[in-house]
Amino acid sequence: MLKKIISGGQTGADRAALDTAIKFNLDHGGWVPAGRRSEDGSVPERYNLVEMETDSYPKRTQKNIINSDGTLIISRGILSGGSLLTRKTASMFNKPWCHIDLMDMDEFEGAVILHGFVADNQIEVLNVAGPRASQDPFIYRSVKAIIETFIYMELMETSPDELRADDIILFQRKPEVFCSTIDEAVRFLADTMQLRTRSVIANSSDNHIGSLYFSLSDTIKVKLGLDAGNTELLEACRKHLELQKDTCFESGNGEEFTGSVMDIEDAAMVILKELRQFLKRSHILRIIN
Repeated sequence: MLKKIISGGQTGADRAALDTAIKFNLDHGGWVPAGRRSEDGSVPERYNLVEMETDSYPKRTQKNIINSDGTLIISRGILSGGSLLTRKTASMFNKPWCHIDLMDMDEFEGAVILHGFVADNQIEVLNVAGPRASQDPFIYRSVKAIIETFIYMELMETSPDELRADDIILFQRKPEVFCSTIDEAVRFLADTMQLRTRSVIANSSDNHIGSLYFSLSDTIKVKLGLDAGNTELLEACRKHLELQKDTCFESGNGEEFTGSVMDIEDAAMVILKELRQFLKRSHILRIIN
């Protein structure tokens, strides 16, 4: 099962992979050129990447390939530039590689191919590469969608004992509540959950956040109206995540923004993580045997 995602930290495909790893509490890493060099100046410090002594992009590419179990390259059309170099370097070092061309398939098909690639090669550390945001303004969203779908596929196959379906008791859908802050949303969810569900969440580990999300995200979105126009809560989640990242988000067209609409999937994860921290601090929780 995949345990870590690495990349070179460049805009576009690289950062989409790292952001998805962070979202699901997967380990992330990789190597970057000296000065954390990237097309937008410097790779943000929020990414746990190792700075090399050289500012050479090819040497960074080689380092990430060698120190991973396999490399995923996502493009829209034939490979060129750094993506082509990535494939040639992986072949030169006899490292497994997989190319997903979004001109030939959609994102779901790409996730299916990635799932097979990881399973067939027993990949625990995956290196992800692809075009920069300036070369493909839509690559960030596509890479994020492919890796998230792949993670869901893995979750459907492997469910830890403490997070079995019969242990997660989903609460009934109630009329939408348009909380305007994350704190209000967290307290509302906690008040409407059964004790056993709160206990499972509170006692879960970081690497099980994906399983919790897979089980609870739809209910969170419905109960809080995230998918029904609750713009105040979406904006609160955007600001919360922006503070964590110390940067702006990247929109679907590759441009950074400080306002507009946040992805409701990401907002649901922000609320779930805050709910988990809130429940972990509560003295009334206990494990139900």
